[in-house]
Amino acid sequence: MINWPLAELLPHAGDMILIDQVLAFDEEQIRTRLTVKPGGLFNRPDGSLPAWVGVELMAQSVAAYAGCRARQNGEAVELGFLLGTRKFECNVEHFPAGTELTIHGLRSLEDDNGMGVFECHLTGDGIQASARLNVFRPPQAANYLAESKDTRHD
Repeated sequence: MINWPLAELLPHAGDMILIDQVLAFDEEQIRTRLTVKPGGLFNRPDGSLPAWVGVELMAQSVAAYAGCRARQNGEAVELGFLLGTRKFECNVEHFPAGTELTIHGLRSLEDDNGMGVFECHLTGDGIQASARLNVFRPPQAANYLAESKDTRHD
């Protein structure tokens, strides 16, 4: 189990942090967990989470992977982007309140320009979901965002 606070691993704040804990990580993968709690930003009236939120749970797990690697190397946690999702499949329509979910993200590709691909699996009691996430973490993200803003022609 990793004891770094999630707020120090993710470029998210407050209620936008949906995962509860990093269970383990190494150079190639991460395992995270959460318990579905009612009353969150994305919960349905019955307290459950729609299955499509599974993509965000996977993306936050990948972000936590990048945050863990940065912390391990004494570097700052940088902003990253979810570029797309392929083959999202889930055997349920929602994750009931109180359900414990585990997310496993496995890096299948990462290049020096910050592009990456992760194979992700989300499991719980009777729940199976999977997706391939394409992500981008530009070197010096703040500079990247400033350059993007300067090139816009509004």
